[in-house]
Amino acid sequence: MSGTDGNGTLDEALERLHTTGPEYRGRLSNHGPMVVEALVRRGRSADVHRWLDGYRRRLQGMPERTEAVTRANWREALGDPRRVADWTAHFAAETGERPWREVLAEWWPRLLPGITASATHSVIRTGHAVQALLDGGESRPRLSELAHSLGYWAARHQTLPRTRTPLVPADAGAALDAVPAVPRQRGGIQDRLAQLSALPDWPAATEPEAARDQLAALVTAAVHRYATHGHVDPVMLVHSATAPHAVLRTLPALPRGLWPVSLATAWSASAAVTAAYTAPAPVAHPVGDGGCTPEEVLERAVSHGDDHAIKFTDTALAVGGRTATAAALSAFTLIPPAAG
Repeated sequence: MSGTDGNGTLDEALERLHTTGPEYRGRLSNHGPMVVEALVRRGRSADVHRWLDGYRRRLQGMPERTEAVTRANWREALGDPRRVADWTAHFAAETGERPWREVLAEWWPRLLPGITASATHSVIRTGHAVQALLDGGESRPRLSELAHSLGYWAARHQTLPRTRTPLVPADAGAALDAVPAVPRQRGGIQDRLAQLSALPDWPAATEPEAARDQLAALVTAAVHRYATHGHVDPVMLVHSATAPHAVLRTLPALPRGLWPVSLATAWSASAAVTAAYTAPAPVAHPVGDGGCTPEEVLERAVSHGDDHAIKFTDTALAVGGRTATAAALSAFTLIPPAAG
């Protein structure tokens, strides 16, 4: 971690959040666990509970359980949002009985095809949960957060089209630029993803280390692209970067044999979000990095307070460099700051 968590701030915050459900006001995702993990890791533990005090007011309680998910019936329960509490209980039991890496290795390939679940928030939350376990040890709240994350993913499991069309550019940025837009650039994310009949197939590396490097290049390209295209939809286009970054941060906890398929699926998620939000609009010029240091950018993110802006800043800081800084600063301008 960049900052210490000696007082257990993250564990305390996660315990507060685990009384709440993964969604509120319909299908809006609960970003609290992701934001508090990012703040603690970035050395901003002192800001966590203040931020959470404001954010938690919008959240709703965890739904009631209905029927146990078992090894015999899990396929029928996959993708049923009414079973989110059942799925969470299932993964809590699994991580209580077996090493969490073993559970993750078993379920990652099962859940990965549904990476667009809850507009990619499920995989993003899982990535933050894995990061917390890798950084801070196997505390009960962190294992519980992994169970909540995987449970949300399983309950909202949503697959993308299997049909693939060839995409020539090898460069990640050129590949994202070449993604064809869905025909009707209006409505919510579900309306737009429903228009996808095929996805461009970006040539993915087959060796683990090469796959990891290519995935890192995709994250960088998506962050850089936000600096010039974020105005199309400032909130939703954040996920074209944060979703593949969640997969990248999970790789160290996975068997190396799963890295290439993780890259291919992360590309699909990023391409799907890009296709969904590529309306014809003037291309904005990068705002410039303003000479800001990483610490100053993080300070601005905390002051801004919006959950998407904080998470995107976390990804932009991981990428580093002037263009990534410009992208983060652009998000602060395009996304309204948190109320209160």
